Amino acid sequence: MTRPWQLTVTRLLAAAALGVMLDGCTTMPWDSTPFYGNTQSRPTTLGTVPVPAGFYRVNPGDSLAGIASAYGHKPQDIATWNGLPVNAAVAPGQVLRVSPPMASGSVVTPPVGVAPGGNPPPTASAAPQQGVLQWPLRGPVLRTFAAGRSNGIVIGGRPGDPVKAAATGRVVYAGSGIEAYGPLIIIKHDDSLITAYGQNSTLLVKEGDAVAQGQTIGEVGVDSRGVASIQFEVRQNGQPVDPLAWLPRSGG
Repeated sequence: MTRPWQLTVTRLLAAAALGVMLDGCTTMPWDSTPFYGNTQSRPTTLGTVPVPAGFYRVNPGDSLAGIASAYGHKPQDIATWNGLPVNAAVAPGQVLRVSPPMASGSVVTPPVGVAPGGNPPPTASAAPQQGVLQWPLRGPVLRTFAAGRSNGIVIGGRPGDPVKAAATGRVVYAGSGIEAYGPLIIIKHDDSLITAYGQNSTLLVKEGDAVAQGQTIGEVGVDSRGVASIQFEVRQNGQPVDPLAWLPRSGG
């Protein structure tokens, strides 16, 4: 069965094919209509109201097991914290606890969604915060962000180097439908934040996959000039923002 967000992606990719070139880059699929907050393609119960830290709003296609995997927990844990059977179905718009309930006034495990040594996923109302996202690739920044002239940064690497998810989220696009970006991955992290990874040589995830921060999602490819690199973009509330404002200063 075709899911609502898949129809949205299909429509937006068709529109992107007619997009205006801007500094060598086409319009991204989300430029006309963001994947989030689109009441025509998503149930109105999803809304755009941020969920509290330690909770997650279910998206179409989610499962209890998939959510548990994305946040580094066992399905039984998520089920127990929410008073559900371990094989329970979840519905779009449902809000689930994804970190342990408070005990004796303190949380008994590290922050939700954090793999050992990782960072918590950004919240829907978060302003840019240094270090919230993880570098998707270790390498030199070959092109910086310039509002109105470029939508992200280009990070140099070697062909085949692993490309990693900048934060926990769900893959909403994985394909080669936009020529200027080559094989492209788009990950939705919450109701306001999306990241994109272009110029891969290989895609290791598919649409609908839940991914954890630091998970390998692709491999570095080469651009039209033969330079091994990826194009990394961050969108907040549908607008391109400087990825360097979200990444650790020691990065690339």
